[in-house]
Amino acid sequence: MPRIAYVNGRYVVHAQASVHIEDRGYQFADGVYEVCEVARGHIVDMPRHLARLKRSLKELSIAWPVSEGVLPMLLREVVNRNGVVNGLVYLQVTRGVASREFVFPPAGTKPSLVITARKADPAASTKRVETGIKVITVPENRWDRVDIKSTGLLPNVLAKQKAKEAGAQEAWFVDTDGNVKEGGSSNAWIVTRDGVLVTRPAEHGILRGITRTTLFDVAAKLGLKIEERGFSVAEAKAAREAFISSATTIAMPVVEIDGAPIANGHPGSMTLSLRQAFFDVAEKSPA
Repeated sequence: MPRIAYVNGRYVVHAQASVHIEDRGYQFADGVYEVCEVARGHIVDMPRHLARLKRSLKELSIAWPVSEGVLPMLLREVVNRNGVVNGLVYLQVTRGVASREFVFPPAGTKPSLVITARKADPAASTKRVETGIKVITVPENRWDRVDIKSTGLLPNVLAKQKAKEAGAQEAWFVDTDGNVKEGGSSNAWIVTRDGVLVTRPAEHGILRGITRTTLFDVAAKLGLKIEERGFSVAEAKAAREAFISSATTIAMPVVEIDGAPIANGHPGSMTLSLRQAFFDVAEKSPA
């Protein structure tokens, strides 16, 4: 059973309390992860996050590190011990510790589990929403199975570093047809001139974001139409609004793409409405 330890000023769940040199997550990025928002003392959309974790583990043939019923309790315990009312909780499962071989380790090798939680300042996020963010575009260079929430994120790291160096906050991957796929750590959306929300289908080529899924419910409550289809960089630049979605940003306005302002260069009203209504619709598990 993993234990809760106090490491570098925070309570964490980890079976060894440190990363083993031969952990396959460390050597091969052979693992998966989830990030849940913690808001107002609740873990947001936890059942959906754990359902996606289950899918990722199945796709990579990684066993559950603990029983499915125990994991929510561990998440809550780490959040509570760290006193997180607003912030995030991070969960990672790797294939475990074994001698370095590319093939799977022997049957019975126990997966490694890490859970951490940290606080965030809601005021900082609100301030960012007021100005919106800038996005750059980069060519798609990731592996084909980005629908699995794998810890293998080097292309994402390089893309987001390139965005930072350009004075932007996110990078959108673009396929060979010139269509936007998703961001380095977010899903991509636009709002057409007719007020229709557009986001790429999540059947293949992008991660089915949990916040993205919940935003479908929010849009339905607000009576907004959604089209799941590809959109080009040119269409995004000409859109009425653009925004990203993720567990840590909810719906964050995009005001500039590759240096071109979106509409009047200010956050759009539809994005702000989605964000405002999100917490009323999202599933909230008490921490």
